[in-house]
Amino acid sequence: MAGMAVAMLSIPQSLAYAQVAGVPAYLGLYAAFLPTIVGTLWGSSRLLSTGPAALTSLFTAAAVSAIVMPETESYPIYVTMLALLCGLIQVALGFARAGFLMNLLSHPVMVGFINAAALVIALSQLPNLTGIMVPASETFIEDVKALAINMRGLHVATLAIGIGSIVLLAAFRRWSPRWPGYLIVVVVTTGISYAIDYPASGGKVVGEIPRGLPGFSVPVVDWYVLLTLLPTAFMLALVSFMEVASSAKAIARRTQTRWDENQELIGQGLAKVAAAFSQGIPVSGSISRSALNLAMGARSGWSSVAAAVIIVLALLTIAPLLSHLPKPALAAMIMMAVVNLLDVRSMRSAWLAGREDGIAAVLTFVVTLAFAPRIQIGILAGVLFALGAFVWRRMVPRIAILEPDADGNLREVDKPRPGPDYDEISALRFDAALFFANVAYFERQVMKLVQRNPNLRYVMISAQGINYIDASAVEMMRSLLAYLKEHDVILVISGAKRHIYAVAQRTGLVEMVGLQNFFATDRLALGALRKKIADAEVGPPQEVESVATEPGDDGEPTTITVTRPTIKPPPAPVPVEPSER
Repeated sequence: MAGMAVAMLSIPQSLAYAQVAGVPAYLGLYAAFLPTIVGTLWGSSRLLSTGPAALTSLFTAAAVSAIVMPETESYPIYVTMLALLCGLIQVALGFARAGFLMNLLSHPVMVGFINAAALVIALSQLPNLTGIMVPASETFIEDVKALAINMRGLHVATLAIGIGSIVLLAAFRRWSPRWPGYLIVVVVTTGISYAIDYPASGGKVVGEIPRGLPGFSVPVVDWYVLLTLLPTAFMLALVSFMEVASSAKAIARRTQTRWDENQELIGQGLAKVAAAFSQGIPVSGSISRSALNLAMGARSGWSSVAAAVIIVLALLTIAPLLSHLPKPALAAMIMMAVVNLLDVRSMRSAWLAGREDGIAAVLTFVVTLAFAPRIQIGILAGVLFALGAFVWRRMVPRIAILEPDADGNLREVDKPRPGPDYDEISALRFDAALFFANVAYFERQVMKLVQRNPNLRYVMISAQGINYIDASAVEMMRSLLAYLKEHDVILVISGAKRHIYAVAQRTGLVEMVGLQNFFATDRLALGALRKKIADAEVGPPQEVESVATEPGDDGEPTTITVTRPTIKPPPAPVPVEPSER
């Protein structure tokens, strides 16, 4: 029953996503048969439904249309070449246990890309939904402008079928979500198209769908085209697997099972290879069909096998009847499907989480829209920005200024304040690994502390956040110690991790800093420094000679030497701003 429900959704979706990819609709049905079984057999998530998917189809159209125009004889050939190349890349990554490379696509980048891609997919269907035909242009934005200018070319019957299909699909989603709304819309609109002879009035339909199974065919290999497609194929491998990962993770949480990203890479790669050898389009894991599979109570991969068998029966029996299916109905299905991809809340959440994440999401969104249909430029821009922000955060990490509180602990402040405890002790915490890319920044921050406070005697480094140091960091520490010695400032290190202290021992830093200047905790270090300052304030003892007035036992006066501590004068009061009083 789960397989039948998925098949009822997969048949219209496959036809629609083939339209997004720019190939004849029946090639979508071919991609919903053999690749579905192969993905289930070799993947790790048994309830994942593999087949044509929205983002993968859009990416396919963007990649291939840059080489050859759609609706030409060579276009489907290049599509199968892309499926083969992308599949081989995923299989190679899976066998190399390189699933971690999927982390190159951060969540903000994917959120920005998916939101922009959903808009591109939906708006790209406006010509099919309205019947307004516009000449192809270089950018997607120009297509939308041309569509708005040519509103007089609106085809009333096309618009009526498209809007009616949207209303029906929305009604099924709202009041009868378990009904096969997509399939019902296909049946209803196909019947209407046949009854009114929709093609005769200028409407566009799916066209002839050959009866029978796809034939086995070896993809044409053109090395020049393969090299041209290689960068895009690698990006498609990442993007399509992100679709798979989102579904597989959701299934794993719901079913309390585990999934293997490397095995899933192999399964998805082999599914794409199977699509290439069966004249299909690149496939991926479908979010909507996987969710339906789970909701219908599927327990194993047999549900996907059942769905594929039902699609085979459809190809053998009713496929020719779908030739009257109007394209505006498919456009309506695509629009309703991609509505679920729009996620403005995640865009806002990325911005609230951090400025860099927000910029990455917005930048990916804007560039994807601006360069559509070459949407790969958008995701490339997002990835480069995210990696650049990552490198920048490692080069200029966060350094926290610390000050002692009444309990003898160190707490973080925005800036150091004047006072008796702050003039002679400055403390900071370095929240990152200390390595070649940020040692200069670390050294500058410590030097600024010394230059700002001429009374400084101790610089205390709270080292709990330092989890790695390299040779460049060791050399920098030697140079910094020499600088501090010139200014009569002592470096104190507290809370260093065991392996960091081991490196300091091996490289001789412990001897240079002084074993007495290493402390296990901030509290111990602060207490020791306060005691040293207090002892220094009292100063060395001073002998004062005085004569006693009373004679001793022998009747002679006794000379008594009295030792008094030398008390240093208190420091001059530091002026305080009115806002700090």
